[in-house]
Amino acid sequence: MIRFHEDKKVFQLDTTNSTYLLAIVEDEFLAQAYYGEKLAEPITYTLRLDEAPFTPSQNNRDRVSFYDVLPMAYPTHGIGDFREDCLNICSKAGHSVVKLAYQSYEITTGKPKLKGLPATFADDDQAQTLTIKMVDQAIGAEVELAYSVFSDTDAIASSVKVRNASKDTLWLEKILSGCLELPAGQYDMLSLHGSWARERHVERREIGFGYQGVYSKRGSSGHQDHPFIAVLEPNASQASGHVYGMHFVYSGNYMAQVEKNQFDSVRCVMGIHPEDFSFKLEQGETFQAPEMIRVFSATGLDGMTHALHDLYRSHLIRSPYLHQKRPILINNWEATYFDFDADKLLSIAKEASSLGIEMLVMDDGWFGKRTSDNMSLGDWVVTESKFPDGLCGLVDKVNELGMKFGIWFEPEMISPDSDLYRAHPEWAIAVAGSTAGLSRNQYVLDFSREDVVEHIYQKLSKVLHSANIAYVKWDMNRPMADLASANLPADQQGELSHRYILGVYQLQERLITEFPYLLLENCAGGGGRFDPGMLYYSPQIWCSDDTDAIERLAIQEGTALIYPLSTMGAHVSDCPNHTVGRNTPFETRGHVALMGTFGYELDVNRIPDSDKAMIPQQVALYHQYADLIREGRYYRIASFRETHWYDAAMVVSPDQKEALIIYVQVLAKANAKRNKIHLRGLAENMRYAVANENFSALGSTLMRAGLLVNDVHGDFCSRLIHLKSV
Repeated sequence: MIRFHEDKKVFQLDTTNSTYLLAIVEDEFLAQAYYGEKLAEPITYTLRLDEAPFTPSQNNRDRVSFYDVLPMAYPTHGIGDFREDCLNICSKAGHSVVKLAYQSYEITTGKPKLKGLPATFADDDQAQTLTIKMVDQAIGAEVELAYSVFSDTDAIASSVKVRNASKDTLWLEKILSGCLELPAGQYDMLSLHGSWARERHVERREIGFGYQGVYSKRGSSGHQDHPFIAVLEPNASQASGHVYGMHFVYSGNYMAQVEKNQFDSVRCVMGIHPEDFSFKLEQGETFQAPEMIRVFSATGLDGMTHALHDLYRSHLIRSPYLHQKRPILINNWEATYFDFDADKLLSIAKEASSLGIEMLVMDDGWFGKRTSDNMSLGDWVVTESKFPDGLCGLVDKVNELGMKFGIWFEPEMISPDSDLYRAHPEWAIAVAGSTAGLSRNQYVLDFSREDVVEHIYQKLSKVLHSANIAYVKWDMNRPMADLASANLPADQQGELSHRYILGVYQLQERLITEFPYLLLENCAGGGGRFDPGMLYYSPQIWCSDDTDAIERLAIQEGTALIYPLSTMGAHVSDCPNHTVGRNTPFETRGHVALMGTFGYELDVNRIPDSDKAMIPQQVALYHQYADLIREGRYYRIASFRETHWYDAAMVVSPDQKEALIIYVQVLAKANAKRNKIHLRGLAENMRYAVANENFSALGSTLMRAGLLVNDVHGDFCSRLIHLKSV
């Protein structure tokens, strides 16, 4: 619910459990007065306007000092607020001072779309939106700050739009999507970091003075950092304490920065990374910044996790597969790499179908002259020598086995050794006259160009129309560098990275519009573009190229902190694992993959018979628990990074009548007694029985006294514990 208190000049945005207050100060400045647990009344005393340096009407001699202490709702550049700002506009006069003043507001029902961008959505009875108009009369800039609250989650979505209302050209040099101000105190910062094959590991550290944060300048959200930060009270835990989360609905360059200043207060900002960014605005033109999500939780990380999971499931993912069981797929990449043809794929499909696997996915190597990663990206034509009966011939035979068929694309890339590059070298992102850097033997196509996007779309569409294809894995295997477009004028080269991402969004939007029942899974060298922006187009994203069950514990822990389990692409792969060389029990690999979309990444014709015999059992487990895992509420029970022994997570059904715990003993302990884990999320007065055990207890007992885990012997061993109400 959103209200404006005219007497206090305060906007009050209430979610179920939180309140966000914005105050108009002296009919000019917009300040954040409060964000935290729900309040019954609006307040402004938290702004401390009766203390030096006071407000300009009382003490204009210290206006700059006032700017430097006021908790700004949306800070701007060059006015004397020397903390990190959100908006920098260069005027025709050459200066970049932006001084916004409050002008008007509007409260509407529902949630507006953002043109060309992924964004949350809601029906009129599910959300309200506050739009505040700010203006800078000197340079002729109009800024709209939009804030949306939802009836069923504690998340708040915010975005920014700038319009050039002057007669002259303006250049956006920086536009972030949101700011969060926290009062003086001690805080920790939690972020997700990593690299290829070890994405989204949780890191928590104390916030010190100065700048700290995460970013990507790689053209994608990246393996190394993630467009998310949380600020926590030092004593905050999984289940208690105050947590403030910020998440960016965008798939390109970003920054998320925390700054502790001289007065111990903390400012957090998030948005498009300003490096290599500028955007030219002629008279009347607008720029829409991507959306930022903010969450406050008084119940620790659990509360933040549940708010984000609820938001993304109900208000971001649009796929018809959102509430459907996903087909169990087998991908041939680690089974064959480039060495395959129709017969080899069909042999895998025949054996897989007999074991209960439901879809065959053909990965890289089916097109052009592609026998290695040195060639043919961009030439999306089926290799006749591998498929003498054409793609349709293979797909029809797979369908006759009762299986669906999926295919891999890397639409954004081009190989120097390709027919497309020989015809259009200017379509690759590169500086004219210099040698552009290769990565994985490929260049990046200039998706800021409409002709490039159109050409690639027509190629993809033709392939998808040629056969009964139910699934697409969309890959993106290198970062962007040598930023230059042969199509953009000199004064718009800074628009390349953002226009590129808009081109990606446009192509994926067209894809799912023309093929509405296509199951699209995004991927970028594994988990290199796992972000909320991608979820708007695909209900699941390949979590990581590292499929080792033990490595996946940390990867999936960090991912599940902010994303629903149904979005995490997770497969059972062969051993020794192709990434780390580790051997783990087939059962453990299956249990860990159950906490995601579940599938296989191996050759079923070459694995041990004992492993193969377990596949029908794992398939049965998936069908038994898929609805619970997809729709249930997730709780992190224990993390191996903290216990150095075991890892545990659980999912509780919406009606609290059922729960599933996945317990992994990573390293065995000598002379250890049975471990005890404290469950969460159960109904206190409901009695639960443990499946296949002669034991039951009240939910309150299991949460306070804990549950003993039956003997688990050896390293890398796991157990599924199923609770049902009795």
